[in-house]
Amino acid sequence: MTEQSIVSQDMTLKRLFQDFYRVPDYQREYVWGEADAKGEGGDQVDQFLSDIHIEFEAATQHFAPEYFIGTIVVCKGDDEVFELIDGQQRTTTAYLTLCAIRDALADLGADVPDELANQIAASTIDWQGHTAYRLRLDVQYEDAGGVLKGYAEGDAAQTPRDGSRSIRNLGGAYDTVRDFLTTTFGDDKAQVLRFYGYITNKVKVIRIETPTIAKALKIFETINDRGVGLDAMDLLKNLLFMHAKGHEFSELKKVWKELTDEIYAVGEKPLRFLRYYLLATFDIDSKLREDAIYDWFQKNAALTLHTSQPLGFAKRLKEAAQAYANFSRGRNAYGAAEPGIENTRLLGGQSIKQHFMLLLAGRHLAPGQFAKLAVEIEKTMFVWLLTGTPAKDYERKIVDAARKLREIKVEEFDGFVAATFVKERADLAPAFGRALRELKSWDLRQFRLRYLLAKITQAVDLQAYGPSDSRDRLSDYTAGGNDIEHMLADNADVEAREEFGPSAEDQEVIQSLGNLLLIEKSINRSISNKPYTVKAPHYGQSKFLLARCQPDLDAQIIGAADKITKTVQSLECWPTWDAEKVAERQLFLAKLACQIFDVPATVEPRVFA
Repeated sequence: MTEQSIVSQDMTLKRLFQDFYRVPDYQREYVWGEADAKGEGGDQVDQFLSDIHIEFEAATQHFAPEYFIGTIVVCKGDDEVFELIDGQQRTTTAYLTLCAIRDALADLGADVPDELANQIAASTIDWQGHTAYRLRLDVQYEDAGGVLKGYAEGDAAQTPRDGSRSIRNLGGAYDTVRDFLTTTFGDDKAQVLRFYGYITNKVKVIRIETPTIAKALKIFETINDRGVGLDAMDLLKNLLFMHAKGHEFSELKKVWKELTDEIYAVGEKPLRFLRYYLLATFDIDSKLREDAIYDWFQKNAALTLHTSQPLGFAKRLKEAAQAYANFSRGRNAYGAAEPGIENTRLLGGQSIKQHFMLLLAGRHLAPGQFAKLAVEIEKTMFVWLLTGTPAKDYERKIVDAARKLREIKVEEFDGFVAATFVKERADLAPAFGRALRELKSWDLRQFRLRYLLAKITQAVDLQAYGPSDSRDRLSDYTAGGNDIEHMLADNADVEAREEFGPSAEDQEVIQSLGNLLLIEKSINRSISNKPYTVKAPHYGQSKFLLARCQPDLDAQIIGAADKITKTVQSLECWPTWDAEKVAERQLFLAKLACQIFDVPATVEPRVFA
């Protein structure tokens, strides 16, 4: 490259990661996956993967569509390493994705392609003949703590997840990719390898290389500060205006702005909303891709009436956008609190929204029926996620159910619930029960594990004490004021290990669901890694009945036939704690969860009064 030249190259990730890059220390930290101050957003990594996967699924034996992830701006240093001036978020995410795919293949017992390993790290030799082994991507901002190296070197399990923003976000991104691979492909190593093949060969970037850092920063400023490209829904907007009458322009413009504002206010991609709206409203194949939506509109004007009644269509779309935005906030279509929707958000995070299609299709229901629909969705979604049901499979089931739901009559609703949700959970009951009985903390993402423990803890409290403002809100249980307590601590002291017995250092035992208890942070901090006999009296100080009953039931019995006593008598307690008790409690929690999520138990459950 000459002194003043700027070189722009269209390249695949395979070509991109044949070179070495560094994110200089003056760059901002890695922020993908982090919600904003309102708790919204934060799903960029999930969306990055989902968008690529949509294109991947469209591939045939002889053709695969390319997917463009954006532009990066670089400047080559004296050591032949490119300084990454713009595009570090997507480049770092792509790099972490390669690391996660390598680890997933290794865990499945598959051979890791040499090409993949070489895209993560490689040896390089300088003009003096000195050889150095380096990562393809090196982040130098101070707060990263070198954690990217841990993921690059295949040591994710020991790499810190707590600390600075970058440490948390890098860990969250890696875990998101691993969770996506597991949920989407299960243990099908051939599909994981095929997905890697698609990513490295068909995912593309434009790399702009400049001769100086100053010029690179100027290009960065130009890209980010001068105007905005066409919005994702502009083509549809233009189509509506093409067919609107002159006197409708003013109102159509107002309606369109209001509907897009609703979507942007909750950090949503307009085309995802539009796809879900279409699937919830019309008889469309669930394989409809976002890039095919505009073509679909052009061919189906008789269904949507967007050419004959453009303003009316825009108003219907606005009403759906308002409902969709409310769903994103955990509320019903009219903005009222809806526990089933809020709980599903706590369960699925910001990225799982396929169930919004069912909510859109069912928003015509009476309040009581809609609330029941939201609860049934929550229970079924947890069963799908715990059993590792692939996202494409449950999305297809959701689309099929939405098609039936939008035409349902009041008297048919209970039958629809039984045939759709209750049957689905019954079909998955054996896998659900097995997953619960074998569940370890590493099998679920942290927020999902907290959701499960919170649901069980809340259910016991509601059974004993009945509804209240705080007990009705699952978020009060999942909140940061509560901790997941390991009754045998991961770093238990010598006395605790001696008391527990031979399995005191067995991670399979320590991380078992049976060894976990939801309890207030203040109590958890005070008991730390002490022996169970020291911890047990502190459990009695908890406001959660399940925690108080852990070592002793008798102290919680009030009368002979009151609701609290009946609930306590339906529970189990463990005055002592060892590996056998952990297994007993795991089975007990599995039975409770089957009842809470309305899944037929695969073993005879203890009655939960």
